Amino acid sequence: MINFNYETEFLLDNEEAIANWISSVITSESKKEGEINYIFCDDDYLHNINVEHLGHDTLTDIISFDYCIGNEIHGDVFVSVERVKDNALDFNVSFDNELKRVLVHGILHYCGYTDKAEKDKVLMRNKEDEKLAMFHVEQ
Repeated sequence: MINFNYETEFLLDNEEAIANWISSVITSESKKEGEINYIFCDDDYLHNINVEHLGHDTLTDIISFDYCIGNEIHGDVFVSVERVKDNALDFNVSFDNELKRVLVHGILHYCGYTDKAEKDKVLMRNKEDEKLAMFHVEQ
């Protein structure tokens, strides 16, 4: 089950479409959907989590906590709406596109993809693009 929670005034206007897409992404990676919580927040909220839980005193767009059990995806995905907006401007893409990229990025981590090494970053970006295309095909 995919849940959307809001710690800021932002609200998704297409929760059902996003949830269906995320479900199809999980299936496409031969995983099973468990309990996935997206928490939309602001920079301060996510910064506090970054400092308290990860020891990083920096701003970030997403932090995901992985509670996967075997092949079943479980996790909490915290998303700073402010960071996503700024990144969309920096990357010259729409907010909607950048938001979907961040949402699927967290799921891809749960599926075993990493982005620490350069070759892993390339694979992650290719997977993000592949999964973003799935949303557009489904709609």
